[in-house]
Amino acid sequence: FLLLAALMLASCASPQVEIRRGEAVKPGQHPDRPLFEWHGDDLTGPVSISISLAEQKASIYRGGEKAGWTYVATGTASHPSPRGTFAVQEKIVDKRSNKYGVIVDAAGDVIDSDATAGRGSIPSGGRFVGASMPYWMRITSWGVGMHAGPIPNPGSPASHGCIRLPHEMARTLFTLVKIGTPVTIR
Repeated sequence: FLLLAALMLASCASPQVEIRRGEAVKPGQHPDRPLFEWHGDDLTGPVSISISLAEQKASIYRGGEKAGWTYVATGTASHPSPRGTFAVQEKIVDKRSNKYGVIVDAAGDVIDSDATAGRGSIPSGGRFVGASMPYWMRITSWGVGMHAGPIPNPGSPASHGCIRLPHEMARTLFTLVKIGTPVTIR
């Protein structure tokens, strides 16, 4: 009883303490650590994109002025993104990969979440479903492009060679780039 009384008196004399719950935030959604910044709406002129594999960031220019930056997720060591100078060759709003995706059974349940088309067996009634690649902007003839996709660990590679962009940034770029827009990967 004396201990309880002492605790009650101590709590009355102590300054009020605010208790907060932890905030669950997905990577890159924290306001102090954004996935991208865009300030190019008032700029004009042709768009160009420069991607740094070391930083896993892209810089976007409009009319020669920096319009913004974004984290990207490029290819892992086993599926590296190419280096060099490229140009946007194709744009498709809702593209699916014809190489990477999942295998589903007859009921539509995923039985292989990291499938490559033509490899592995597909059960009777099942099928290969290509990975969704919204706002597809092809930059190579062999299937590498920029598109919306997860950035699971900003600053680290995570793709099969494509350049993944945050969804909102992919949509913004898709509306701005034209066939022939230069893309440099270094």
